[in-house]
Amino acid sequence: MNTPDRPNILWISLEDTTPRFGCYGDPIARTPNIDRLAAGGCRYPNAFSTAGVCAPSRSAIITGMYQTSIGTHHMRTAHTNNHTPDMPTPYSAVPPPYVKTFTEYLRSAGYYCSNNSKTDYQFTPPVTAWDDCSNEGHWRNRENGQPFFSFFNPTVTHESGMWERNQRPLVTNPDEVELPPYLPDTRKSREALARHYDNLAIADKRVGELLDELEEDGLRDNTIVFLWSDHGEGLPRGKRWPYDAGIRIPLIVRWHGELTGGSVNEQLVSFIDLGPTVLSLCGVEAPQHLQGQPFLGPDTDERDYIFATRDRYDESYDMIRAVRDKKYKYIRNYYPEKPYLLWIPYRNRHPIMQEMWRLHAEGKLDGDQSVMFQYPRPVEELYDVENDKYELRNLAENGAHIDVLNRMRNTLAEWQSDYGDMGKLPEEQMVAQWYPNGIQPQTSSPIFIPINATNPGMETTQESLEWDDPLLLQLHCSTQGASIAYTTENGDDVSWKLYTEPLRLPKGETTVRTKAIRIGYKESEENSLSFTVI
Repeated sequence: MNTPDRPNILWISLEDTTPRFGCYGDPIARTPNIDRLAAGGCRYPNAFSTAGVCAPSRSAIITGMYQTSIGTHHMRTAHTNNHTPDMPTPYSAVPPPYVKTFTEYLRSAGYYCSNNSKTDYQFTPPVTAWDDCSNEGHWRNRENGQPFFSFFNPTVTHESGMWERNQRPLVTNPDEVELPPYLPDTRKSREALARHYDNLAIADKRVGELLDELEEDGLRDNTIVFLWSDHGEGLPRGKRWPYDAGIRIPLIVRWHGELTGGSVNEQLVSFIDLGPTVLSLCGVEAPQHLQGQPFLGPDTDERDYIFATRDRYDESYDMIRAVRDKKYKYIRNYYPEKPYLLWIPYRNRHPIMQEMWRLHAEGKLDGDQSVMFQYPRPVEELYDVENDKYELRNLAENGAHIDVLNRMRNTLAEWQSDYGDMGKLPEEQMVAQWYPNGIQPQTSSPIFIPINATNPGMETTQESLEWDDPLLLQLHCSTQGASIAYTTENGDDVSWKLYTEPLRLPKGETTVRTKAIRIGYKESEENSLSFTVI
């Protein structure tokens, strides 16, 4: 049963947006449902993703590990059109064997975990991560009274929603939107941003539906609701970049009886903190290898800095590292000889990006609007983000800020040393370590070990066997770090449970089916065995 010390958790993740909501003071936003969530909860205006793009960011969220520490830092593991080095494509990142999705720890504690339904983790989602990962994933599918962690991912606010293709008539007036000063202020640019506002309004309706369903089910008071975006907004110099436009995210948490409605908390929050926070709130002890820290609840541990990265995104390699406190942002460009705007065909489909290229070719961009066409890049960038929110005045060569510059340099170096930075390793070498001879390793199949008073436990390979009551059945997989799933159901569409302790089989005949998975490995072959308990 779910009790006050075992609250339910609802996550709502939007895509590609900074806080363009009414509750954040945006005058043209149409977000009444998000606003009512904030009116009943707390806003965190200093919340940041670990990357300005979805897959590296989502891998950090689901594992509680920085993407650069587990090899999930490049944007997508598929290489297309022969534009990148020869390696298995797509590959699945292979984190250290102890790395799990944090949802496994919740499932082990009895939580029902559902995801509807985006994953995008840089590795194939293991069958052990979720009770249900599908378009039907919902807390309503759990057992009666079981506490839940349910994750919903409305996808209508993605960058591609601003493209000029099959668009609905605009509701937002393009004349009313406010473009950042580094983007060209043209009709095409304004219409693209107006589409984003329209898409946010559609996402807001879905948020309202979920909040209403909680009310209908009588779950409002014992469900902690988190709403966030997987990174910053899908505009040029936003998405894919560690500037605030690319990593600053909306974060709203409603916790009945614990957080004051309409409140604001100015602490720094990193995406790496989401998983540890949920585990803490649910009374589940977090493994020590997790790299985040709870920002909410009795174990709150406020941070001094957040960190962000940029590496190969789609076709083009890059490497940027950034550290930010509440006042300053430090950025290090590892390839200062490269232009800012590398070749990324997907990004070039954005209407505002097309405007930038057109006006640059015509020699009509100057001042802040030409910032992305600077060459070469500075080796270091330092911004006073309190007084320069668009990060346009680089203070790195300003002698008056040398103490800040040195402090931020050292903080970044310490972070890389403490957590590791696999961005320093060529991608083909990294993948070769994971895929010997170019072949993805496969998880070993689980084995069955019957245990009772007269037999301390030896593997059995019989197709079926009889056993005296009681019978405990232990499952074992020889692959380091593998998790085991099992079911006693038949067919393909079954509910796979996470194995955590020996199974007590009932009297009569039971067929147990098992499979195992280590993240990044192929799933094992299924193994099954029938038992008759007499």
